[in-house]
Amino acid sequence: MTQLPPAIFLMGPTAAGKTDLAIELTKVLPCELISVDSALVYRGMDIGTAKPSKELLAQFPHRLIDILDPSESYSAADFRTDALAAMADITSRGKIPLLVGGTMLYYKALLEGLADMPPADPSVRAELEDEAARLGWQALHDQLAVVDPESAARIHPNDPQRLTRALEVYRVSGLTMTAHRQRQLAQSTEAGASGRSQLPYTVANLAIAPANRQVLHQRIAQRFTQMLEQGFIDEVVALRSRSDLHAGLPSIRAVGYRQVWDHLDGKLTSAEMQERGIIATRQLAKRQFTWLRSWADLQWLDSLDCDNLPRALKYLGTISILS
Repeated sequence: MTQLPPAIFLMGPTAAGKTDLAIELTKVLPCELISVDSALVYRGMDIGTAKPSKELLAQFPHRLIDILDPSESYSAADFRTDALAAMADITSRGKIPLLVGGTMLYYKALLEGLADMPPADPSVRAELEDEAARLGWQALHDQLAVVDPESAARIHPNDPQRLTRALEVYRVSGLTMTAHRQRQLAQSTEAGASGRSQLPYTVANLAIAPANRQVLHQRIAQRFTQMLEQGFIDEVVALRSRSDLHAGLPSIRAVGYRQVWDHLDGKLTSAEMQERGIIATRQLAKRQFTWLRSWADLQWLDSLDCDNLPRALKYLGTISILS
């Protein structure tokens, strides 16, 4: 079929059971794990990210967990660079990279590469954040809808990081993100290369989630409650004690963290914080499903089935990943 080395993507919404299945796969296959999660990269953010325990990570190491301080930013381009290096190392030792997580933008960046976007401009970023403070994020989303309706359709008004970046790209370069991506696609086509050929691996795409969406909602609520019981608020208190961390950082804007931060700022009661944290997590899961519905060559597994490991292995054998 192909001479490219194999890799496995194990995707799915939050609280679907991705880590458990990944561990089961590594027990029977020569796999090494790479985390695909924009929050797990941060040290000291353990409870609110549902990070695997230190004991589990010692037994089943994951690349790209605990690699950054929460004061730092991490982009899809950074992830692609780090993931490709990790995959090459794993492959060089005769192992199979198993990438597991729910940050779908990272998977897309890894598969298709990234358009050549202009670098961040601190002055434009500050200008946009000032506008958001005065007018609200919906007003900025309305601006984006006028100049770049395709990006506006993908980016939720409550996703300030991606919304700010899309407007920043337009103001800095005069071209929208959509235009940058179209230009990249045209250049790839002229070169005779399809977008998905940019990743030098034969990829098996697995996704796991409860077939019943209500079950996932229950899991999300239960997990958020458990996080609070495990000391999530104290974890955020420790982050707030640092003078270099603030609510505008990507790490603190992570789902759950921004709601607890607002609670500690007195903006939300305890009950409101818990409700909004659960709602924000559900919205994250909905966005993850939206990505996955358009994913090509995807094999779905039901979280509640008891035979997901043999089903996954059968699928991997069918597409010659294990040959």
